[in-house]
Amino acid sequence: MAVNADYVWMDGEIVPWADARIHVASDALLRGANVFEGERAYWSEPHQQLYMFRHAEHMHRLRQSARVMRMSIPYTDEEITEGCIELLRRNGWRDSVHFRPVVYFGEGEGHAYLPEDIRTGVFVLALHRPSKPTLFTGIRSCVSTWRRNPDAASPSRVKAAANYHNARLAQVEASMNGFGTPIMLNIAGKVSESPGSCFMMVRGGTVITPPVTADILESITRETLIQLMRDELRLTVVERDIDRSELYICDEAWFCGSGHEVQPIIEIDHYPLGDGKPGPIGKAVQSLYFEVVRGQHEQYRHWLTPVYPAAKSAAAE
Repeated sequence: MAVNADYVWMDGEIVPWADARIHVASDALLRGANVFEGERAYWSEPHQQLYMFRHAEHMHRLRQSARVMRMSIPYTDEEITEGCIELLRRNGWRDSVHFRPVVYFGEGEGHAYLPEDIRTGVFVLALHRPSKPTLFTGIRSCVSTWRRNPDAASPSRVKAAANYHNARLAQVEASMNGFGTPIMLNIAGKVSESPGSCFMMVRGGTVITPPVTADILESITRETLIQLMRDELRLTVVERDIDRSELYICDEAWFCGSGHEVQPIIEIDHYPLGDGKPGPIGKAVQSLYFEVVRGQHEQYRHWLTPVYPAAKSAAAE
């Protein structure tokens, strides 16, 4: 993944990467006071178009996070959307892109929230981010010793930077122990999610995933996959609590999220899943997902927001 780009959208304008700055006295830096969305845009070669995937739903979730944090976003959804589109155009990408609209508290009184007491800003950070090779080979996972932060303390359904201190502890521990992305349990000891993606598993042909009340982010990718599995693949999907021991006897499993996409898991705590390779259901789900995000299914084109002008796309076709 690239670590920088040519431009950033910062408080209403496109600025060079090096000029995108926040003051060291900002609450975003001192206390992690920001909320954000992680989104993807995918290049469609047949359409010669870059599509932002389910951007409207991401804007809705951003508003929800800001509401809980009592943040007043100083831009409309339309203004932020135009900023995202302009940023992706200016960077000229024709490949997979990961971008983040971020609402942050700037300088002001500590723990303030009223606009007259603390400045609230918005920026959009976009980076070239192709799919990882592990999407096709699978990863070795483990159950983290760190528990997912509970709703009563730091709600995971709020996509806030401060929550990712919890995620970092779990991911660094897993990496130091030789694993990939770990699985986190909640305070009740049930499966929650990974540090940055939701979890799904298969038992006897049924797809099972923790409910939104299991201290998980209300994932847009999770919702997308549930709909696609039920409507297109005719799979039974059950949302329920999952015990740790079930992880070791499931047939296959995967993580899902805008960043992780559909990441197969081939081993958990040294227990191989199935034959130790990405399973058939997960591969079918992954394949369908990539077709949908690139505009290959007309019935889901309403989920896609084109980045480049329609005239350019039409001419290319």
